[in-house]
Amino acid sequence: MSRDSRGTRWCVNLLAPPGVYAPQEDTELLTEALADEPVPAGAEVLDVGTGSGALALAAARRGLRVTAVDVSRRAVWATRLNSRRARVPVRVCHGNLFTPVADRTFDLILANPPYVPAPADGELPRGPARAWDAGGDGRLVLDRLCVQAPERLRPGGVLLLVQSALSAPEATVGLLRPAGLKAAVTRRRRIAFGPVLRSRADWLRERGLLPASEDTEELVVIRAELPV
Repeated sequence: MSRDSRGTRWCVNLLAPPGVYAPQEDTELLTEALADEPVPAGAEVLDVGTGSGALALAAARRGLRVTAVDVSRRAVWATRLNSRRARVPVRVCHGNLFTPVADRTFDLILANPPYVPAPADGELPRGPARAWDAGGDGRLVLDRLCVQAPERLRPGGVLLLVQSALSAPEATVGLLRPAGLKAAVTRRRRIAFGPVLRSRADWLRERGLLPASEDTEELVVIRAELPV
């Protein structure tokens, strides 16, 4: 995952102010998965950890009823502004994961959570790093998301989640299946390191998370469906 300030060509018109995660290859991969998902018009969608709102807008353009959530007030502001500029309706809420929608369920949940392993110093990530740093194993947010997401899905509902292979996709699948979801990795893409991973490659190798000769990262999309 590059996790730098570059946007991608398919969303160059989105505004991502300082401190808000700009769309990257992981956003693009999840957008492609969304495009292939047979969601009926009018279905209710949740984009949790929306950032600049790229995924929320992609869903809204399909005629879906979209709610977007982010813990960053700047991200909430950016998504609202991008929604207005794109002239597509998105309800945007400020809060941590599913807290703002604890009384609701959805047909589709989209998630691009923080998943980069980071040197653990006992403190939670702050500032822009909240969009990517996720504790020593990269699962600081992933584990919570996997536990909470099934309760927010309607029967037949789907969770589409993107993460790095560095943060144990098998653990994600292993947490979702006991909740009754049919979960599997459905997409993979290998990309070059961005600034964040380049800066901590030695630490990742010391932890045994990265082979000595590896200089690319594999992104995966996990699809989990709650049976009817």
